[in-house]
Amino acid sequence: MASNVAVAQDQPASAPEQATTSQVDLTADPEEAAAKAAEEGKSFHSQLKQKFIEGGAFFMTFVLLTLILGLAFSIERVLYLNLATSNTKKLLAKVEEALENGGVEAAKEVCRNTRGPVASIFYQGLDRVDHGIDVVEKSIISYGGVQAGLLDRGLSWIALFIALGPMLGFMGTVIGMIGAFDAIEIAGDISPSLVAGGIKVALITTVFGLIVAIILQIFYNYCVAKIDSIVNNMEDASISLLDIIVKYNLKK
Repeated sequence: MASNVAVAQDQPASAPEQATTSQVDLTADPEEAAAKAAEEGKSFHSQLKQKFIEGGAFFMTFVLLTLILGLAFSIERVLYLNLATSNTKKLLAKVEEALENGGVEAAKEVCRNTRGPVASIFYQGLDRVDHGIDVVEKSIISYGGVQAGLLDRGLSWIALFIALGPMLGFMGTVIGMIGAFDAIEIAGDISPSLVAGGIKVALITTVFGLIVAIILQIFYNYCVAKIDSIVNNMEDASISLLDIIVKYNLKK
């Protein structure tokens, strides 16, 4: 009977201890999770740096420079093309209104105060209104070609870096394989560790080169699509400007 009472008294005492332990575990879980997440982030950064070093400092440096230079040209083109984009319908309405109210000089002033290739083409056409509609059309076509060339400037460098990235990676692959076979020849035996080391270096350089090409290819395609859109707007707006000039000459 006394032993039963003792057991009954011990059971309530163990319950608070279990609750306290569970509370400690619950409070410790978020801290452990945060520490684990920080460790994983640190390990990813260190692994990336380690893979870069394992790929060979010489070729990996050239691959990195290819990425940096390609991104520099890409960002410059993206900024330039976005600044070159303008609302052609709004500009046409302003030019037509200025022609009706203030004449050619007022319309040219509107073009001077508007950025973008379309406004520059309009200005060149309006500047030759007195020479006839044929001269205006030729000047618009000629200056439109100049503006299209300015839009395309720099794309050839981006294409070059897109090609250089994988080429440098493949060159590192070939050199890594040559190093692996040289190690096998010196050792006089085909050891898995010797072969794996050379193949690992080869694959790392290839992966980094392909990553560079993929990143730059996205920027390149964006720039090409943006240029096509701007050129289409230029051509459409130029036709509309010719119609406006013809109407203006008939009213004189």
